[in-house]
Amino acid sequence: MSLLEVNDLKTYFYTDAGVAKSVDGVTFSVDRGKVLGIVGESGCGKSVTSLSIMRLVDPATGRYEGGSIMFDGQDILKLSEQEMRKLRGNKISMIFQEPMTSLNPVFTIGYQIEESLMLHKGLEKKAARDRAVELLEMVGIPEAAKRVDEYPHQLSGGMRQRVMIAMALAGDPELLIADEPTTALDVTIKAQILDLLKELQEKLHMSIIFITHDLGVIAEMADEVAVMYAGEIVEKAKTRELFDDPKHPYTVGLMDSIPNINEKVERLTTLEGLVPSLYDMPKGCHFAPRCKYACPECEKEHIQLTELESGRQVRCRRYEK
Repeated sequence: MSLLEVNDLKTYFYTDAGVAKSVDGVTFSVDRGKVLGIVGESGCGKSVTSLSIMRLVDPATGRYEGGSIMFDGQDILKLSEQEMRKLRGNKISMIFQEPMTSLNPVFTIGYQIEESLMLHKGLEKKAARDRAVELLEMVGIPEAAKRVDEYPHQLSGGMRQRVMIAMALAGDPELLIADEPTTALDVTIKAQILDLLKELQEKLHMSIIFITHDLGVIAEMADEVAVMYAGEIVEKAKTRELFDDPKHPYTVGLMDSIPNINEKVERLTTLEGLVPSLYDMPKGCHFAPRCKYACPECEKEHIQLTELESGRQVRCRRYEK
């Protein structure tokens, strides 16, 4: 049964340069206790999708122009801000990309976790502090009773990321959104964070949306993968199916650009070209200008997602029925 269902979501930004269609008709679901990976290059709409689910898009410039976000039977886009505050950080939590900019430098990490516990769980100060120490221990921070009184700048990047995970888990969320949680971490710490998230997901039976541009991370973490390009999902499949047989030319390009340590090559494979401007999208297939299979028909009209026999979906004219 699906915990989250995003249907035809459209999130646009209105600026002096024009209308940026950051998320344009995105549809996916996340089952209870499962992990959905969302991959794609920078600027494809991954983070805006996650911010839309949290209702954190800046209302000064951003608007939800269509679709629905159904969480546990209720449409998030129709909730009042007061109702959303009860949901955000409690039922749905998020780990942001850079912990140093997400943590407040003037408060101890313990205070920041305790604040969330007192707000969402109604705990008293002493109980909140004890729970904060427990959460820090749960995410593998040594000497948690001592570290709880330290400031963010006193911790390493890996430790700060663990603190962010502890804060996200404070409300016992049913859905955790991890927006590139291993960015800027070295390989060893990155592996530790991934192992920790995997362990916590299995232990707490959470659903996770894992956003990254690292396909290696997705192969390890996700049950299902949605590949995003220029504000749209271009392919969606079970993780094993996607890696065994990628269908969309963009997915194939991402796969081919992964270095193979068993092969000696003079030059690494690259995906030529750039993601199109959000203010000036191609009329037809958004990937057509970079696609070696593109034909004149690809550039004429918008291409819909096609469901294949296996249940996977791909947005490519070559697979249209």
